[in-house]
Amino acid sequence: MKKIALISLALISTCVFAVEPASDARLDEVVARGVHVMPFDLEKTLHIFNKVEKGGIQQVIAKDKNDAEQIALIREHLSKIAREFNQGDFSNPVKIHGNKMAGLQTLRSAEKDTLSIIYKELPDGAQIDYTSEKADLVTAIHQFFDAQLSDHARHAVSGHSQHHQQ
Repeated sequence: MKKIALISLALISTCVFAVEPASDARLDEVVARGVHVMPFDLEKTLHIFNKVEKGGIQQVIAKDKNDAEQIALIREHLSKIAREFNQGDFSNPVKIHGNKMAGLQTLRSAEKDTLSIIYKELPDGAQIDYTSEKADLVTAIHQFFDAQLSDHARHAVSGHSQHHQQ
């Protein structure tokens, strides 16, 4: 009986936190748009989106830890978008996901010094840490992550706070 209760709890937890993937047509559209923005190969990389209490951690890692080309391309892209995001420029996500992407308008309108976006290299890629003390911005970060999880469902997973943090 105890085993059934644990399995039920695990299934309920999975359903509550799962993000529904976009339709196949939408996934194809996002991949087609993404090649014009992301220089790395989606098939050779994995996006990990981890929501945390004060924001989130976005990681992109190479599936092959020895693929120096993909790792360099990941780092180039994430460092560039972190700089852009810090300037309030969220045009690259718009190019991939559209202007109505969840959370995007709130992130774009964040007042100076209310949203921290920090780039960091990982041994197999890179990450961006998004943090804020403002509840509306934390909610927007979580919505932004959910939208990406849905639109990149073939190449993205929801993470855990300990995964790949250095």
